[in-house]
Amino acid sequence: MVGSPRPHIPHAWFRSFLMFLGVGLKVLSALLFTIMAALIRALGPDVPTGQVVFARSFFALAPLMTWLVWRGGVGAALKTRRPVGHALRGAVGVASMFCMFAGLARLPLPDATALGYASPLFTVVFAALLLREHVGPHRWAAIAVGLSGVLAMLWPQLQSGALASALSGAEGASETAVGAAFAVGATVLTAGAMIQIRRLTQSEGTGAIVFYFTLWSMVTGLVISALFGWRWPADGREAALLVGVGLVGGVAQILLTESYRHADASLIAPFEYTSILWALIIGLVAFGDLPSAWVAAGGAVVVASGAAVAWVERRLGLKRARAAKAAPPSPTV
Repeated sequence: MVGSPRPHIPHAWFRSFLMFLGVGLKVLSALLFTIMAALIRALGPDVPTGQVVFARSFFALAPLMTWLVWRGGVGAALKTRRPVGHALRGAVGVASMFCMFAGLARLPLPDATALGYASPLFTVVFAALLLREHVGPHRWAAIAVGLSGVLAMLWPQLQSGALASALSGAEGASETAVGAAFAVGATVLTAGAMIQIRRLTQSEGTGAIVFYFTLWSMVTGLVISALFGWRWPADGREAALLVGVGLVGGVAQILLTESYRHADASLIAPFEYTSILWALIIGLVAFGDLPSAWVAAGGAVVVASGAAVAWVERRLGLKRARAAKAAPPSPTV
């Protein structure tokens, strides 16, 4: 018996649907990552950062393994030809996660989010230095402007000397300055992790990269917590927050990965900036957080610079795609 024919779907309509699906998944992942950040902010600095890293990774395994089984990629996720590459990505990524979580526990949510937007700027710098990627004058100019925005956000801490005290480990340094120092460190380390991910994607699948990083960060968080003191949750609320950090972060990671399967990275990347909207709303409602004038002004500069870099990247990607289509086919041997 012959089945009924599949309905005809116009190619252009289907491409538009995938594009909107990818953008929607990206925006939803940005919302969930912001909710995860708010849960970490709610935990505060009293919970050891190593335990938060462990919870983020351990409880993310449930949605992650479910996703891998659904995609039929469990075997592929466990198979790797570059264990050293995964170890390097794990070391840099875990260091970034530690700094990020320590910063979130001490900073207002909008401030930590705005400082994190500098990471793509450092990624371009590292790509030029480490991967020998060509970076034109327009992108260098956008990066310079963006870094000036970072300095503007940090200016109150720089002017008062609080940031210098925090970086030197001086006793009595303000929690905000310590949080800012951790946030800047996380931004630079995240850029380094992104460079290593680019290297891994040349031979490794997405499932393997996500799985081994989750495993690495879970073990590292557990070991550090065991060495420097394990603190059991004080009550049910704290335990629920730790579980929530992992579950929400795991689902957000899956949605982010899926978004890039449905649309071009150059189209999706700018929608990362929707997280500042979520951070403003959640920060105000949950914690009464409002960004200072310096953070608002500097954050706007960083966002504009990042958007400019993304726009140039998109133009370059389209130009390379057109050149590839126009190139004559290679002769068949």
